[in-house]
Amino acid sequence: MEHYGLQTAAGHLTVAAESKEPYAADVLAALHEDAAQVVAKYPQKRSALLPLLHLVQSVDGYVTGRGIDFCADVLDLTTAEVSGVATFYTQYKRHPNGEYTVGICTNTLCAIMGGDQIWDEVSEHLGIGHDETTPDGKVTLERVECNAACDFAPVVMANWEFFDNQTPDSTKQLVDDLRAGKDVKPSRGPSKVCTFKQVSRVLAGFHDGLADEGVGAGHASLEGLKLAHERGWTAPDGKAGETANADQQPEATSDETAPGRHTSTDSAANAPGEAVDDKPATLFDENNDKGGDKSTGKDES
Repeated sequence: MEHYGLQTAAGHLTVAAESKEPYAADVLAALHEDAAQVVAKYPQKRSALLPLLHLVQSVDGYVTGRGIDFCADVLDLTTAEVSGVATFYTQYKRHPNGEYTVGICTNTLCAIMGGDQIWDEVSEHLGIGHDETTPDGKVTLERVECNAACDFAPVVMANWEFFDNQTPDSTKQLVDDLRAGKDVKPSRGPSKVCTFKQVSRVLAGFHDGLADEGVGAGHASLEGLKLAHERGWTAPDGKAGETANADQQPEATSDETAPGRHTSTDSAANAPGEAVDDKPATLFDENNDKGGDKSTGKDES
């Protein structure tokens, strides 16, 4: 599969012209309709950027150049601001992604329990490496630092659905079934793994009705709770240690901060009743009572 958004020799991200082709009129109209629902949830519309990037992926399969332009236009942001976010989080893809993202955890516990071997064998089995996609466009393979399910190590995720206690053979069977178009049931969660585009729409805030399907917390996650119930253990209410903890806190020695630093009380914040289209406050705007050079942010005192 052709990759857009490759790194140049200088390290700059380049997006191919193909990904900048305008949306068809009906697709663009549907995007605007969905985007309006997302933006309406936030008092500051720029806060809707993360779900809007997922919305773009639900249509294009990755964050395209035209998707960047769309988000910037809807949220009154620059394309640089949108690209900065799209290239920061790994759930946003800047080149075509597979129908299923398979993430193999190789962090400490999973690695000890066989995660590294799973990675090696599955990578060889598919003939691809990290963040690469099979020629049929079905599976993108990722080496993941943590799948957040250490009690079921080694863990693999397919479009962020859990596959617990995996082996090299079970994971190879998983990717083979996904490539064959079979319905694959995760260890926990819904009855089958949805596609990358379908999951991206859910992450954008549109429910698919599958949230309550299947098991949420598995037996290993609940073992501690079960043991506590059997032995009558309860958590402390937190009140007994409040005074002692407060007495141990170091006292502030100065109201001043280091040059160029600002305390939390010094930082501007949006007013509670600020309208959606109001200009966000900044540290160096006209209403700042600290004084200083607004172009550089340096204290004139």
